[in-house]
Amino acid sequence: MQFGTNHLGHFLLVNRIASLIRPAGRLINLSSAGHRFSNVDLQDSNFDRTPYDPFVAYGRSKTANILFAIAFDKRHRDRGVRAAAVRPGVIQTELGRYMDPTRLKGMVKLMNEQLAAEGKGPFQWKTIPQGAATSVWAGVVASGEEIGGRYCEKCHVGTIVPDNVTISGVSEGVRGCALDPKMAEALWKKSEELVGESF
Repeated sequence: MQFGTNHLGHFLLVNRIASLIRPAGRLINLSSAGHRFSNVDLQDSNFDRTPYDPFVAYGRSKTANILFAIAFDKRHRDRGVRAAAVRPGVIQTELGRYMDPTRLKGMVKLMNEQLAAEGKGPFQWKTIPQGAATSVWAGVVASGEEIGGRYCEKCHVGTIVPDNVTISGVSEGVRGCALDPKMAEALWKKSEELVGESF
């Protein structure tokens, strides 16, 4: 359900209306630092063969958002349309309404330990305007060349971190596997198969 909601629905809608995006337009996909929980699994997107884990499912869907932006950007940059994935930051929304509060506390504790190790202050929730800032920056402020086919956070293009780094392993950055053009193409083909349409 997370993969369908966070990726496939967007994939289908955006591709059906892609021709309406004018030259110099932008597609900005909302991803998350949560992409570091997991790479996409094109062989088991519904957890038919592996035990379901909500964080792994979320991670797969958020990695898919990044890979979709890469593949979309490749297909549309010749007409001046660019795509990027952005991390808005952690905002208090309804996303965690079913989450065990002790698990959330544990995650915040891990993040604070990592931030302290990096010499940074403790974790703070972002306001809605703060969370929207990177989307606005990537959508209308930064140049298309700067953001096209990339992952952005804190109003800049994110740096690549090792693939074994999890969400608690570092406070910023994108895993290299989430920027893999071959995986982006494989996800595009699998997504077409799952929605029953070709773009």
